[in-house]
Amino acid sequence: MTKTPARQRGRPRTNAPEVGAVQALDRALSLLDVMARTDGIALSDLSHRAELAPSSAYRLLQTLASRGYVEFLERDQLWVIGVEAFRTGMAFQRRYSIASVGRPILGELVQMSGETANIAIFEGGEIVFVAQVESQEPIRAFFRSGERRAVHASGIGKALLAEMPRAAVERIIADKGLERFTPRTLTETKTLFADLARAHLRGWTLDDEERNPGMRCIAAAIFNEHGDPVAGLSVSGPVARLDDAKVSALGPKVAEAAAEITRLVGGVSLPRAGAT
Repeated sequence: MTKTPARQRGRPRTNAPEVGAVQALDRALSLLDVMARTDGIALSDLSHRAELAPSSAYRLLQTLASRGYVEFLERDQLWVIGVEAFRTGMAFQRRYSIASVGRPILGELVQMSGETANIAIFEGGEIVFVAQVESQEPIRAFFRSGERRAVHASGIGKALLAEMPRAAVERIIADKGLERFTPRTLTETKTLFADLARAHLRGWTLDDEERNPGMRCIAAAIFNEHGDPVAGLSVSGPVARLDDAKVSALGPKVAEAAAEITRLVGGVSLPRAGAT
């Protein structure tokens, strides 16, 4: 009797059984969502995080791998995002012109400030990073494209909240809460609104170690053609380099850069009360 060689654990098979289309799609997207937050993940960990049976997760991964959306690294025995998922994501970035139009301006900000510059959009009550130009400093801020952050604990998030009507901000707070990330996170509604009022008046805001200890972020809002705040621009770096004097000098520069992106995408900044 011929014994079939044992299949290497986690290795993709060639033919996958068909499953219910809608349910399978939802589960496959859950796997991609988990994988997008890692640099490689084992099948057991991936299935646990996606709340799927390992066998079900494995069958879905086979299908995704056959289309190039995921890959299996034989040497490390890890699953990673594939090139087709990257191409799909880039299609979104091309459509969202703020990221492409703003990239040269990010480069100018990095040259001027020496710190990392970012663009993030507002989506689902959170901010999502869509473009970044990194500082060349060995200690610097870094955000993955697609990474999400809480609006109340980020420079860009607060820059957007500062330009929204108070009722809209209150709805976001009711839905998302005010989670504490550091001792400096603004977790009281009264304190947050006071900070947003100051940001609205000067045209830029400061994340002062509110998400990551030792890091500061200066940000300003970008507006669409209706005058709605839809994205933001930021400069981020360690407190040791972004002291109070440099923050005061960079704040207006960041606001000017955000205003230029607003102009280039056909947006307008309309007079508004803001979240006061």
